Amino acid sequence: MFLAEKNFVTERFQLPPTPIDEFTLANGLRVVLSPDRAIPVVSIAVYYDVGSRNEKEGRTGFAHLFEHMMFQGSENVPKAAHFQYIFNAGGTMNGTTSTERTNYFETLPSNYLPLAFWLESDRMRSLKVTQENLDNQRNAVQEEKRLRYDNQPYVNAFLRMNELLFTNPANAHSTIGSMEDLDAATIDDVQEFFRIYYAPNNAVLTVVGDFDNNEARALVEKYFDSIPAQPVPPPVDVSESEAVAIREETFHDVLAPAPAFVLGWKIPARRTPEFYALSLAGTLLFEGDSSRLYQKLVKGDESVVSIEGGVDERRGPSALYIFALPKPDEEVGKIREQIFDEIKRIAADGPSEAEMEKLRNSLCNEAVRGRQSTMYRAQRLAEFALYDSDPRLVDSELDQYLSVTAEDIKRAVARYVDVENRVVLDIVPATAAEQAEVATAAASPQSPGDPHQPASPPPQVPDLPAAEPPSPVHADVPEIKPAQAEKPQDPADVPPQSKPGSGPLHP
Repeated sequence: MFLAEKNFVTERFQLPPTPIDEFTLANGLRVVLSPDRAIPVVSIAVYYDVGSRNEKEGRTGFAHLFEHMMFQGSENVPKAAHFQYIFNAGGTMNGTTSTERTNYFETLPSNYLPLAFWLESDRMRSLKVTQENLDNQRNAVQEEKRLRYDNQPYVNAFLRMNELLFTNPANAHSTIGSMEDLDAATIDDVQEFFRIYYAPNNAVLTVVGDFDNNEARALVEKYFDSIPAQPVPPPVDVSESEAVAIREETFHDVLAPAPAFVLGWKIPARRTPEFYALSLAGTLLFEGDSSRLYQKLVKGDESVVSIEGGVDERRGPSALYIFALPKPDEEVGKIREQIFDEIKRIAADGPSEAEMEKLRNSLCNEAVRGRQSTMYRAQRLAEFALYDSDPRLVDSELDQYLSVTAEDIKRAVARYVDVENRVVLDIVPATAAEQAEVATAAASPQSPGDPHQPASPPPQVPDLPAAEPPSPVHADVPEIKPAQAEKPQDPADVPPQSKPGSGPLHP
């Protein structure tokens, strides 16, 4: 009966194939076009194959720094004017950084597609990597760290988790990076980083929405084709030992109002059978009010204020986390053992048939809801093109999840989660003396290393950029006042989505 139900859902629920026109320019830029004439909007995503995994020891935080630098002006676009062009056209936009990539994206009325191409190509071709901009954005990143990390309870403990889980520095350091490393960065370091990683042959451009394929292709060639390729960036070693780096630690949090803890496990890379199974196991354990741990600890025992979790999806070794905030005077050790007991139950018995049906229904619902957004599709196509060299995998990802059986989940949890090879990080409120001692401590206390970026042949010099395209509606950039020039808060350190429709983990 159970197998029959699984087959019924898999066979009856069929999404239409995503229209894809894929091509590569002479300079190596990979382009994916996916027309959808339902509504007159278009979404554009540019993904660069550079994240914190590409950073050298001693120069961490560069990928995230460049997310900021890319809005500081280029040959034809004044500082922060990228925002004004998009907003004046009625669009939305942003950029994010993860371990795996840095991306930039915008959604606009479809008649502004030439404007989006012009803006993205101009900064790919001729970003103003100046000392002034470096100093300005280095300060902005450091202020962001003070505001969003150092001034928030529990957040720096999450940064520490990667250092406890992973033994390879490429995997262990946080996306926000070391402030000491950013202080030590020179303009030569930053210019070389841009040249190596922000090249067309290290990027993917996706376009989804209301456009004509031939016209879009002609525009891509017009604005991007003359940007020269650069030498291929050095390869990244993300290999890991099986064991976690440090199994137990206590983190003294100067802002924590109450004790809490984080649990962490190493799990296999994305798009492996074990990853799919463990991602669904995480859903059963901690996603939503109907999850096992929520029902047991929040609704049942009422012993925790919140229980959350997430899967950090990577091309190399990935991670699964659980965060628990007990109520005052509750025994932390007892709550932790209840979590371990629930994990053991899944490892021993697997999910029930009702749970598997709920998982499949949720997956189908999330897949449909995700496809309603042109931006969601643009980002997913870019992700598969960048990571897997095959954007058409967007149509088979749901099938990969639906093919996971209860036995698959049971076996994966027993192998990777119901084990002693895990991290237990206790977060305790710091005493007054400890607060004074650690008030200025860095979240990622890594000593600066070799400041030189990988050597490579001299750069190719680009041609002059194309002129600004005519806009169907007047979209001149007004004088930008300081308040207008401020970049909206960007979600740095956000892990890629672990499955269709899922969101990031927020402690």
